Amino acid sequence: MKILKDKVAKLSFVALLITMTAAMFYAPTASAHGEKSQAAFMRMRTIHWFDLNWSKDEVPVNDTMTLTGKFYVFKGWPETVDKPEVSFLNVGIPGPVFIRAGSWIGGQLVPRSVSLELGETYEFKVLLKARRPGDWHVHAMMNVQGGGPIIGPGKWVTVTGSMGSFVNPVTTLTGETIDLEHYNLSNTYFWHGLWYAIGLIWVAYWARKPLFIPRSIAVESGKANTLVTPLDKKVTLAFAVGTIAIIAVSMGATNEKFPITTPLQAGLLRGMKTIELPVATVAVKVEDATYRVPGRAMQMTLTITNNGDSPVRLGEFNTAGVRFLDPAVSEDESGYPDDLLAEEGLTVSDNSPIAPGQSRTVQVTASDAAWEVYRLADLIYDPDSRFAGLLFFYDAAGNRQMITVDAPLIPTFI
Repeated sequence: MKILKDKVAKLSFVALLITMTAAMFYAPTASAHGEKSQAAFMRMRTIHWFDLNWSKDEVPVNDTMTLTGKFYVFKGWPETVDKPEVSFLNVGIPGPVFIRAGSWIGGQLVPRSVSLELGETYEFKVLLKARRPGDWHVHAMMNVQGGGPIIGPGKWVTVTGSMGSFVNPVTTLTGETIDLEHYNLSNTYFWHGLWYAIGLIWVAYWARKPLFIPRSIAVESGKANTLVTPLDKKVTLAFAVGTIAIIAVSMGATNEKFPITTPLQAGLLRGMKTIELPVATVAVKVEDATYRVPGRAMQMTLTITNNGDSPVRLGEFNTAGVRFLDPAVSEDESGYPDDLLAEEGLTVSDNSPIAPGQSRTVQVTASDAAWEVYRLADLIYDPDSRFAGLLFFYDAAGNRQMITVDAPLIPTFI
């Protein structure tokens, strides 16, 4: 019975090892992302993305596209999220289906982390090169140290062609041109195979001995010191010395072959150029805000004061990347993702032009299925139930003003 149990334990261990090995080589295809699972307050009260533009809807392999736009760093950043003092402009894509050929904030190349200021607006651009054919969801994204990835709006982009034809040539500091996609692959395979083989030999050596049950019995009977024999200690020492020797020899050979190297750059860029927005002439006070659960609609009572020289009308409410528009005032011509665009989702009780010097209290409703589809309604279950977003006002000449709003949100169920 003891021998049978030991054999069963060994077979179970080998089966587990084979399963884990197979899992390492299994890479299921991912298409979209889990931005819907990100807390609603994170998407509403951190980075507000707007004026986004995906330059192409279809890109051949080896061709490029750009993702451009602006983002506002919310002044009322939530206390539970680390401030964006160390941030990295990125894109959210399902794996290396594109390569990020370059990224810019305020016209400055940003290959490293940057420091962002609360209450400031920035312009950005990301250059992407198509690598793997398929339909991919491409998001703007900001990685914040301590706060995680803050994912912006995403759009489906189709990559055509063959991945086998993809090349990524770069010129090194010594003037040599190499293709990063295929450079030194044989060496990479060799080292992966070598360390994997060493790991298997190490596991096989210990797996040949009695496993769980006999070792447990030995420990319980006070014979734990007999489990590791003098031969085991010698084998362990040989593995340790051999590993160190392999690392030392390979490091020496690498340094001799590549004497000129540059360390990875990990500095922090400060003083990023912000957008100088016109001084706002519209003031907005949120009197109250409620979310009507059965109607999937947020209702705001706003007191709007026009301190400018020309009449203005409310045309858009933008929150968490979802845009609610009043079609009589604002239309989208940028090809914004349909699932994030409520073209008739904004209604105002009285949206006639507000004359200069005039104040008006209006009821504003932002309604669309996106509240539930993108789980923004989960905000009502948050301990700090507040909403935030951007209001865009337009005058007769098409000039636009951006006003931020931030207030408590009360749910209603009738």
